[in-house]
Amino acid sequence: MSATTYTAWVLQPDGQLKPEQRPLQQPAAGHALIKLKAAALNHRDLWITQGRYANITPGTVLGSDGCGTVVAVGSAEDSSWVNTDVILNPNINWGDSGRHQDQEHYRILGMPDDGTLAQYVNVPVHRLSSSPAHLKPEEAAALPLGGMTAYRALFSRGMLKEGQKVLVTGFGGGVAQFALQFALQAGNAAYATSSSDTKLAQAMQLGAAGTANYTRAGWEKTLQEQTGGGVHLIIDGAGGDSLNTHLSLLRPGGRMVIYGATTGLPHSVDLRRIFWKQLSLLGSTMASDEEFQLMVQFVQQYRVRPVVDTVFDFDQVPAAFARMAGGQQMGKLVVNIS
Repeated sequence: MSATTYTAWVLQPDGQLKPEQRPLQQPAAGHALIKLKAAALNHRDLWITQGRYANITPGTVLGSDGCGTVVAVGSAEDSSWVNTDVILNPNINWGDSGRHQDQEHYRILGMPDDGTLAQYVNVPVHRLSSSPAHLKPEEAAALPLGGMTAYRALFSRGMLKEGQKVLVTGFGGGVAQFALQFALQAGNAAYATSSSDTKLAQAMQLGAAGTANYTRAGWEKTLQEQTGGGVHLIIDGAGGDSLNTHLSLLRPGGRMVIYGATTGLPHSVDLRRIFWKQLSLLGSTMASDEEFQLMVQFVQQYRVRPVVDTVFDFDQVPAAFARMAGGQQMGKLVVNIS
């Protein structure tokens, strides 16, 4: 390891990101030093720069998604990892319960722990997973956070079974594109909504059975017709006042899994519809370490490829954040580091 310093994009008190030189340190016992090849953005990163996240810590390197090569380890028993291409599990301290994360100690790589928008990152060895061999670095970097969130929402919380109908709302974002692909690979009919006809066309290319543009009047009727009476499961990251419309699209006994609330909280909830149709409204976020490994195995088995919108050079990190803020991306925004 000849380098003594490395460049990292560091969060400033005003929310800006600036490149800084940092000393390169050998990993402690049980840790590994990864020379990063690529990192990917999530809305979490953008919200931190906008002051819309809890416990913001200036001086932190953002970034929860990344892939690279292990160049050093702190313990001899971990030496087999050296020179291995890896992706990073962004969970930290999930805890012992598969049902939920540890509410006191759980956190996510990229704040307060330094993350992946850097040339190097130092993480515990148990956060490493071999990179799926069929993925290019920019695809592998796009996988972890969105992939694990989608996997848990579909299979653990949503209890998806083969042959069911699934609606993925807000198609185009990271979790949504994974949810659509995973549902299809698991033998289900998947449908998508978006405000963009271009993104809906991409969903159809990936294999969606139908789509609807939710900015158009009567879009829910379109989906009712396409699905032949509604869906068994909805995966939603928007929240907001579309909640009741989404509930109307569920078949009796259906489930809706909510993993985010990008459009805010609903002003009302149609409780009568929930109890009369025996619906289940479920929350989900991230995934346990076991689910992360199951997700990676699923991606390897079905050779799922993350949809990448744009790959930016390492000196273009502000431009990547600007594109995310504009909301026009179709798939993941990736930063090429190596």
